[in-house]
This record gives sequence, C-alpha cells and structure tokens, in this order.
Amino acid sequence: MGSRKSTRNGSVTVELLAHGDVKPDVLTSHAALGCYQATPPEMGKLINIKNKLFYTGHHTTLQHWYATFLIEGIAVGDITFGMHEASPFYNSDQRSGRYCSAMFADPDFAALEHYIREFWPEVGDAQVAGIMTYIRGAIEQYTGNLEAATALSKKHLIIERPKLPLPSVEANCAKIAQEQMRMFIPIIFPTGFDFTVNLSALVSLWASAWNPTMRAVTDLMRDLVLERFPEIAFMFAPELRVADADDPDGLPVGFVGECLVKPEYRLEHLVVGKRVVEPDPKDMHPIDLLHFKPKYMDNIRTTVTAEITLSCATMGQDQRHRTIERSKPAFVGFAYLPPLLAELGLGEKLRETMKRWAEISRVVPKSLATILAPYGAMVRYHKHGNLNALAHEMAKRCCWLAQEEIYHLGTQMREQVLRLHPELHWVFAPPCVKDGGCGEGQRYCGVVIQTFDFSERKV
Repeated sequence: MGSRKSTRNGSVTVELLAHGDVKPDVLTSHAALGCYQATPPEMGKLINIKNKLFYTGHHTTLQHWYATFLIEGIAVGDITFGMHEASPFYNSDQRSGRYCSAMFADPDFAALEHYIREFWPEVGDAQVAGIMTYIRGAIEQYTGNLEAATALSKKHLIIERPKLPLPSVEANCAKIAQEQMRMFIPIIFPTGFDFTVNLSALVSLWASAWNPTMRAVTDLMRDLVLERFPEIAFMFAPELRVADADDPDGLPVGFVGECLVKPEYRLEHLVVGKRVVEPDPKDMHPIDLLHFKPKYMDNIRTTVTAEITLSCATMGQDQRHRTIERSKPAFVGFAYLPPLLAELGLGEKLRETMKRWAEISRVVPKSLATILAPYGAMVRYHKHGNLNALAHEMAKRCCWLAQEEIYHLGTQMREQVLRLHPELHWVFAPPCVKDGGCGEGQRYCGVVIQTFDFSERKV
C-alpha cells in the first residue's frame, strides 16, 4: 500500500500496509443484502449503510472488511495501557523488548523528550527536565549492570538447561539478561507493531481512544482509510468520539513498598462443569482446535477467576491471550525484582527508581505518568477464563521458553488449581510434557523433559 502519515510533530508514524480488496461499503452492503435475499446479492449493489446499518447498531456487517497498519515510534506503555488494554478484537505483532537489544542499547533521549512535548504540551520545562533526569538514571542502572546480569544468566542457563548447546547458551544469556534488567526502564521507550482490525473495531477504537497518543494514532488510522474510502466518513463523525480519560487505577502513586521477588496469583473462584473433555494433544499443537471442535464445547462450563499481580513487562505478555477476560489494571506501588537482579543486590536501586516515578506521577497528567512507569512497576487485575482458553494459555506459559515471571504465574496457578482438582493436570502442560516432543522445534529450551517438574527457575 505504501501510504504513511505521522503525528503532528513526527513522533509516531502510521502506515496502511493492507486492506480488503473490495471497498468497505460494497462488502458491507453485500453482507447485509445476503441476509434478506433467497439468492446471493449482486456485488456492487449498495444500500443506505449510514441509516440502515450504522446508526441502527447493526455492525456485524462491517466486520468483513479489515485493515492492517504498521505503527512505528509509539511508546510501549501506549500499547500496553492503550491499544491492547481493553478490546480483544484485533491481531497484533509487536517488536519485543525481550529480543531486540537495540531498543535500549543507544537511547534517543531527544526523541523521548519530543514525544512528551508533543502529546503533553501542558507539561512545563522544569517537569520535563526532571522526567529526563529520571529516564537517564534508569538507563544508567540498566547499562551499568547488564554485563554482570549477562554473566549470571549464562551461569544459570548452563545449570538449569543442561541440554542447551553452548551456541544457544551464548545467544540466550544476553536476551534473558536484557529481559530482566529492563525492569528499570520506563515504558515510554518507542516500539513498533503490525496491527490488524476490522472496520467496526477500528471505528470503536477511534471513538473510545482515552489518552492523547491513542487519539492521535487512531486519527491517523482513520485518515489513511478515508483517503481511499471517503464514502464511510460518517462512521468517524466528531460527535461519536468520547473524549473521556480512562487511565489505570492507582495513580498518582502514593506508596512504594519493598520489591516483590515473585508475581502473585490468587485463585478466587473455580467452577468445574459436569462434563470435562481432556483434549487429544494433536488437537492442541501445532494447531489449537479446542475452540473449533464441538466435542470440547462443554469445557466452557469450567471456569477459573483469579487476582494477579505482575509487572508491566509481563502484563504486555499476558495480553497476548485474548480469549482470557481481564479487569481494569491498577498500579499497586510494588516493583518486580527478577532473580538476576535479586542476585546482583539491585533491589534498593529498583525501589529508588520506583520512588522517583511515584514523585513524578503526582505532578504530571495520569496518561503520562502511566508510560513513565518502569517495566518493573507492578499492576493488579482480575482474570477469568474457561478451560479451553486456559489450556491454550498454559501450554505456552508453562513452557521454559516463556518469560520467567509469566512462567511462575503459570506454575502458581497450576499449584492452586490442582490442589482442588488434580484431574485438571492436563491443562497445565506444555507439548513436551504431553507427548515428549518440543513444540518449539529448534528453539528447544534445553531442559531434561523426562524430569520436567514445573520447578522454580532463575532464567
């Protein structure tokens, strides 16, 4: 496609990568007419979408048309607490803070300041200067301890994953060190992602955009679509946008506690249905069929509700499972101290970073305070899922290639659920435990599968 637009001062760029081949009004009309005719409607015949479908709330017909955008330069926090936070109706692939060392290796501090000034022009020079001092201090902690964390990571990889070849140890130790050391880094750092939505999801995301960055980015998405299809401009009428702020709870931060060395999972409610169908492993990997085969439909009657406390870094990972329902997140005043940081004695340094962020959160808009939170700042929310959704999630999160923190959340859930219902053991097993084969192929974690026992790990 190639069409690209940037926000007013160029901080964020949005490109329209792909869209449905048929015009949205034509495709929507075809879908609507097909509901009421005995024969397939003529492609190209139009109905009054505005009055007969859009303003009457019949929006399923809009969902046949899609668009894929490349969004570059947006803050990590404006994805976690923005584009990905509430709606599950999207597909997204984001540049990883676990794998891409260049995200933090050579920070563009001028660009970070530019981002703040573009989206929060009401923040004064003295406040911006204080924010930049905070960001630079966090980066100093990250870079100053990364080499030692990498050495520790290598040591523990060799101990914990004895079958991992040395080249893989070398390749993974730096990645894992970065993954854990980033707990110091504010989530204002820029990233990029491919983002696909259908037409009604795009309209709803634009209408509900609750912070300055989301409003600017969804405006660009709207503009790129309307350049090609001006006939649907009525869907983006200004009066349809709800401008209410809807920031995370727990701001400003009034309390900073001791760092936590584990995430927290608290089982609140477990309902086991009359009929539970244990899946054939072949129905879960490599293609997950649990939501598609009728024989597994009764599994939705078994549900788990829990309260979890985890870092902003891991919240971003947790959001990838969109068949799980989540409540609104709240900052709780704690930071997550991963095993490598704990072993390096960095707990007090991380807490100092949290205190500085807490001070800033009291004098800047909540939407800005949100993305100035360190990756390690912990949030709390509730999760609810049925057995099919949880089986898919746990097959990924109980694997040793999963991020350390989210793995420990998974094993805590496993322990608490199986204490009450041990017959559900199959829900909490990666493919290797079920059939002896690694689901990750060449990315095999290096753990001895025959002795896999969901034990604690440092890397």
